[in-house]
Amino acid sequence: MSALDEVQVPGAARTRGVVPALVALSLGGFGIGVTEFVAMGLLPAIAQDLLPVQWAASPAAATATAGYLISAYALGVVVGAPVLATLGARVPRKRLLVGFLIGFVVATALSALLPTFGLVLAARFVAGLPHGAYFGIASVVASELLGPGNKGRAGSFILAGLTIANVVGVPAVTSLGQTAGWRPAYLVVAGLFAVALVAVAVLVPQQPRGVGAGMRSELRAFRSVQVWVAIGIGAIGTGGFFAVYSYVAPLVTGTAGLPEAAVPWALVVTGVGMTIGNLLGGWFADRGTGRALLVFGTATAASLLLVGLLSPLPAGLFAALLLLGISTMALAPTVQARLMHAAGDAEGLGASLNHAAMNIGNALGAFLGGLALASSGDARDTAWVGLALCVAGIALSATGVRLERRHPIAG
Repeated sequence: MSALDEVQVPGAARTRGVVPALVALSLGGFGIGVTEFVAMGLLPAIAQDLLPVQWAASPAAATATAGYLISAYALGVVVGAPVLATLGARVPRKRLLVGFLIGFVVATALSALLPTFGLVLAARFVAGLPHGAYFGIASVVASELLGPGNKGRAGSFILAGLTIANVVGVPAVTSLGQTAGWRPAYLVVAGLFAVALVAVAVLVPQQPRGVGAGMRSELRAFRSVQVWVAIGIGAIGTGGFFAVYSYVAPLVTGTAGLPEAAVPWALVVTGVGMTIGNLLGGWFADRGTGRALLVFGTATAASLLLVGLLSPLPAGLFAALLLLGISTMALAPTVQARLMHAAGDAEGLGASLNHAAMNIGNALGAFLGGLALASSGDARDTAWVGLALCVAGIALSATGVRLERRHPIAG
């Protein structure tokens, strides 16, 4: 029997089957990773189908417009993460997770079936609503299962589903979308969520709501200066990654001159980097978040610089994307652990806010990167937009570290 199977859940009987429960929670993260990132490789196909008039006039402009689907999903996360985490504070955690997964199944299926760009845009917004709250509540459940002192590790375990999705799920579904069409691809994603729904319902143990949980106690977290600083770091710092990753297809086919079949491989390479970075970030986060923020932020800036300089060379582009995935994803569990510490008793809200922050970065990066692409037609310009955002995030991280002298934060 694994040591994990002997973990005690506070206020509950001894929990068996911890590893299967964590895997089930990660399956939800896997589905979220696919639904969030598969659009990056399918934007040209989506634009050609939903925006045929604009596509005929300018494929680059149509692809940039299709990028609003990424921004719509991200904005859904930003709205849904704090709202659903706060409103669900008094609901048992497993019930919340099951409800979120039902929402994913329905909204993702609608994304595949609705006929017009405007309706699909609305469906993507709705699909994003439970994203941050799912990760937040799942991270709290994982933290309870793993025991004290493992907030970073718990967050990285749940995020592992998202990063593995970028290695396996996103490239596979992207390939399917390129051959069978983007709509069947999204129906497959809805099926992935259905599998995760069954796994969570069967394998995750019941957990009560947090002690003293309620809307007022959750909202009290926003009084912390460090909460706001960490939100800013997550939003601005990761925006650089999304400015590039949202338009990886034109980078691969246009700038590097590779065939469309190479796009899934670029996603695989980035996903491998994200998986490595997630593990590194979780380990470092439990040993001090301040230093990790500065180290990984600087590494992300260097990676974006390499994307801008090396993307005309296929090998250079792939190497830069690998490094970008490592450095950016290492920030995710680091920011999440910092938010969970800074939020005090409102850990679920704190963890949810990490994903709200990242998706502000997603929306901001996709929007600004799209403007650069539409303006010049050169996908390399997305890297310079990303670099500017990342440098701003590093400055904010440095500010947060200095503020610790007056506003201490655990971790």
